[in-house]
Amino acid sequence: METQTFGLLGQYTNTLFGIGGLLVIFGIYFISTYNSIINTKNTANEAFSAIDTVLQNRYNLIPNLVELVKQYMAHEAGLINKVSEMRSQLLSNTNKASKERFAEENELQAGMKSIFAIAENYPDLKASNNFLELQTQWSELEDRLQWARRGYNSAVKLLNNSKEMFPSNIVAKMMTLPELTMFEADESARVEKMDAKAMFAA
Repeated sequence: METQTFGLLGQYTNTLFGIGGLLVIFGIYFISTYNSIINTKNTANEAFSAIDTVLQNRYNLIPNLVELVKQYMAHEAGLINKVSEMRSQLLSNTNKASKERFAEENELQAGMKSIFAIAENYPDLKASNNFLELQTQWSELEDRLQWARRGYNSAVKLLNNSKEMFPSNIVAKMMTLPELTMFEADESARVEKMDAKAMFAA
């Protein structure tokens, strides 16, 4: 009788150890996955901060460019004013990593590329040292933005994968995570020569 009782206790003990082992494994996985998702989220936020810094530098550069080209490109007042308006709108939306903001950023970038393309028709403007310096600064900012965008998009992709793929999505659903949008470069913003009137037609 005692042997049977001991056998039953042994079975219960083995079951408890088995359940305990599973709980430990689940706990380790949960903690590891949770920390991984937090790390990815922080990386994405840090990458967006890098993007935002470059965008702020672009905003700061635009007024100087606008004032300079106004002196030469009187016939392009519509385009110049449109770029200034877009800059003003984006200044009030600097902390939002949304699809709408990124679309507006691409439109602003395309507008500035139009200005630089049209400047080719103004020899005096092209010969201006101030213009050449500002153009160089803009190009450097665009290069920095490209690298920052790659890092941000990579982090956002990893975060989205964690939120959508099994079994990490189970852990992600228990967390409060931001909805981050990929910052894709617009095709029109990559074109050096473009029709400014078509782009900014009312």
